[in-house]
Amino acid sequence: MFYSIVQYFRQSASLHPTNIAVSDGKNSLSYCDLLANAEKIANAFVKKNIFKKPIAVMIEKSPASIAAFMGVAMSGNYYSVIDEKMPQNRIEKILETLKPEFIISNNRNRKKAESLGLDAEQILYFEDLVANEISAEEKVAVENAENRIIDTDILYVLFTSGSTGVPKGVIITHRSVIDYTEWASETFGFNQETVFGNQAPLYFDNSVLDIYSAIRNGASLYLIPQMCFSFPIRLLEFVRDNKINTIFWVPTVLSRVADLNILDKCDVDCLKNVLFAGEVMPARQLNVWRKRLPNALFANLYGPTEITVDCTYYIVNRDIRDDESVPIGIPCRNTDILVLNEQNQLVGVGEKGELCVRGSSLALGYYNNPEKTDAAFVQNPLNSLYRELIYRTGDIVHYNELHEIIYDGRKDSQVKHTGHRIELGEIETAVSSNKDVLNNCCVHNSQKDFLVLFYEGNADEQAIRKHLSGLLPDYMLPNAYVKLPSMPLNMNGKIDRVKLHEEALKL
Repeated sequence: MFYSIVQYFRQSASLHPTNIAVSDGKNSLSYCDLLANAEKIANAFVKKNIFKKPIAVMIEKSPASIAAFMGVAMSGNYYSVIDEKMPQNRIEKILETLKPEFIISNNRNRKKAESLGLDAEQILYFEDLVANEISAEEKVAVENAENRIIDTDILYVLFTSGSTGVPKGVIITHRSVIDYTEWASETFGFNQETVFGNQAPLYFDNSVLDIYSAIRNGASLYLIPQMCFSFPIRLLEFVRDNKINTIFWVPTVLSRVADLNILDKCDVDCLKNVLFAGEVMPARQLNVWRKRLPNALFANLYGPTEITVDCTYYIVNRDIRDDESVPIGIPCRNTDILVLNEQNQLVGVGEKGELCVRGSSLALGYYNNPEKTDAAFVQNPLNSLYRELIYRTGDIVHYNELHEIIYDGRKDSQVKHTGHRIELGEIETAVSSNKDVLNNCCVHNSQKDFLVLFYEGNADEQAIRKHLSGLLPDYMLPNAYVKLPSMPLNMNGKIDRVKLHEEALKL
């Protein structure tokens, strides 16, 4: 029985030492090399007697970042990814919540790391950590730390958008990742011959499938350079040249490739598994892919970060009309889905309700935020006999006549945009910090996947965009700006979001 991700790692390093563990196309680490680097990193924390503490990792997506994750895990601590491209303000908010014991960075990001207000001794550099060999005694000490890990210990904390402008840290345990990785490996047939082509940023939980399915199976993980996603033909060439056979991408990327009609211009018959999640997959573009790769397995996965990547899946095994919604399917193994109406009753076929989840996949809650935790992780209303938590996703779904779950949209102001979960309130909070904006409201045009900002005040679009670029990541910047003489109000005196949403759909 496995009780920590580290056991997966050591097993794969033992069985497949020369297999490529991780590569970005330029730099690669075998399992043997990845293990050696991870042990050196773990040793630094073991020597400091640091255990079950948060460690931030701020290294660009690379083999070094994966080595840092594994080193932190081996030491019995847990990591949190800091995107070095995030605005300073957002990084500082994350660090304020996380309060890390240390941050692992590298020489490339030294200047950024030194600007974060941490004590100099709290900043560790990857190049220094892996420079020297560790002794046999130190290796034993690292193994002793590993042996103290239990499956309910934290593996990572991933920060998502927060409605108050403060990101929320989702706490995921070893047990949850083991359960998810076992399910994914068995369902999609992953093994040591699998070659993953990673698209998701490492702070986005879709990357968890790529990283830990590879680690579990002794498979190879290719971190596809971001540049490739700006030039889709290069993206397909990267897949072809590295014989990638499994991808887990957001639908936006798959759709763009389909829309450009380039699948016939580059042979990607190496692809055996095409998985997607993070937003709605348009059936028309899916059908383009299926026609080009008739022998590949296509699967639509669904789940918020709070339930360890995915809680439902749909293996596409029938014809789907271009105007049909691609189902999000059925529950993953060891996961129960409750679709509840406003009276907390289970819905019937065709009835809409909120998708709620129970099972070992549930996060422990939000880091250092008991109020948000208690609001989202609640007692199962169908069980009054003992404590049993469920997670209320805020997503509205229904069952079709085949008893497949169909996604209908968000219950509140949290939206899916370009594969990222975004709280519209966080954007509004950032806009409100501009003194020249009086009122604002951000809505999502789901038909075109546009973020539309309505505002009143003296600021112009260019000024607001410049203001936001220092506060929010690029994927949270509005796509359209509409200046109004005054905001429409509803009967309660609140901004009429329904009316503004209707206006956004006209754009």
